[in-house]
Amino acid sequence: MPPRILCIGMPVRDLTFRVSGVPARGSKENATHYEEICGGNALNAAIGIVRLGARASIAGPMGDVRETSSRYIFDRLAHEGIDTRHLIHMPNLVTPISNIMIDPSGERTIVTFRDSGLWKVKLPDADTLLKDCAAILTENRCAEFCTDLCAEARRRGIAVVVDVDRAMSLREGLLTASSHLIFSSEALQATAGVTDDAVALKKIAKLTSSFLAGTRGPRGTIWLDERGELKETPAFPVHTVDTLGAGDIFHGAFALAITEGEGVPAALRFASAAAALKCTRFGGAFACPQRSEVEALLGGEPVGGTSAAHK
Repeated sequence: MPPRILCIGMPVRDLTFRVSGVPARGSKENATHYEEICGGNALNAAIGIVRLGARASIAGPMGDVRETSSRYIFDRLAHEGIDTRHLIHMPNLVTPISNIMIDPSGERTIVTFRDSGLWKVKLPDADTLLKDCAAILTENRCAEFCTDLCAEARRRGIAVVVDVDRAMSLREGLLTASSHLIFSSEALQATAGVTDDAVALKKIAKLTSSFLAGTRGPRGTIWLDERGELKETPAFPVHTVDTLGAGDIFHGAFALAITEGEGVPAALRFASAAAALKCTRFGGAFACPQRSEVEALLGGEPVGGTSAAHK
């Protein structure tokens, strides 16, 4: 049976608009296309994991059970075959919602509302969540309600991959309650307080034994091997039309690869290929490729274009 990866985070209802340019302050802009989808780091990663051939379950807070957004998200996840038993409705709260503008380069600009009460969620007990669990994938934004679970997973020998997309404290519990920390370049530099990715990785390496990497969009991924030496994995050159969800697909693909026993270089290359292909299509994580497409790209089949990004 394929491995099951537990994705922890906050599902989001995404309202996406394609625009010729992000409007200036106080101005108006007509969209050329509108689509309603669902997203959020964990949800997007779960979609990628299932599309790439594994099983995914998701845990985290949702808005009130009567809310339109939460019902919509549950329906979409069920269609994708994602286990939603551990999503928790929070009475009288609002499921996160995002307004997303995608410009002609494929770059996305996002405004998100998250109800502050959602952070008070209490996840099910560790035995329930970790049964038949090959790995956890979470984001550092959720540290408040998932660090203890991640620490227990590590005690049980379960991999914990953390998507770090905002600055984290150098005293953060996830630094040690993780097996793999993958930063965006911006979050990496903000966390370490330096403007050089390599220097930042080596500074953080003094505080944790976790694998450390930083994603840099079309410039590929920088990481430290087991001897602390700096390595790089290049991005795949593709024509980018939509970066929304690409970073989450990267993290989901990486988590899947390591549960399948791949070494870090192969796992990063697999993740880079999945994220690159996603960037060639509109639709957020719902544009995630199938496993066969990723393997074809890894095998040298051309995609064409100019640049890949996984942000």
